[in-house]
Amino acid sequence: MSCKELFAKISLHPVDDLEVPGRSVARLTDPKALRAYAHPVRMTLIGLLRTRGPLTATQAARLTGESSGTCSFHLRQLAKYGLVEEAGGGAGRERPWRATTMYTSVEDDAGDPAAAAAGALVRSVLTDMYFERVSRWLDRRNEASAPWRDAAVFGDRFLHVTADELAALGAKIEGLIDTYAERDARPEARPADARLVSMLLFAFPEPEDAQEDTREPAP
Repeated sequence: MSCKELFAKISLHPVDDLEVPGRSVARLTDPKALRAYAHPVRMTLIGLLRTRGPLTATQAARLTGESSGTCSFHLRQLAKYGLVEEAGGGAGRERPWRATTMYTSVEDDAGDPAAAAAGALVRSVLTDMYFERVSRWLDRRNEASAPWRDAAVFGDRFLHVTADELAALGAKIEGLIDTYAERDARPEARPADARLVSMLLFAFPEPEDAQEDTREPAP
């Protein structure tokens, strides 16, 4: 598959969609829905519908490099789980589809083996797609203007925090990002020089054996 774009707007933890302009969330908890969603073509289609608006299977095929028949099949599968719907007008592969929400929240139940396995599959597919996107950016980075090259964020940090502190930090970051959420639903609110930006967020604990403190005790 030639994934030219993927902006699926996915959260792997519960997302609050209250009082955030432009935010609407589809929460996936059912193992069948999670497994159905864990497909690169379907995630790409969802992202395109959320960033470009309604598309027909033929239009989606041009953007993804897939056939219109393949896109039509995957759009119908997404519709079974309420993630997309017909936008009205057209017929067959020329009828437009739209996303039903702007975000997806993957909320698998660790106590349910089927849901946990399905959630792990979603995470695995996403990880592969995320790093494919990073690689594409690095390949074309020199084609970007200097302001965009300088503005792009690339790096990592190590932190010593508790689980509660990490959750609070994530909530603060989400809050900052939410200040721009209204622009998803209202294109007229976007500055003239605004571009679509893909922002990936990762924060996870290192293995226990990597956290042993080997420093000499203070005198």
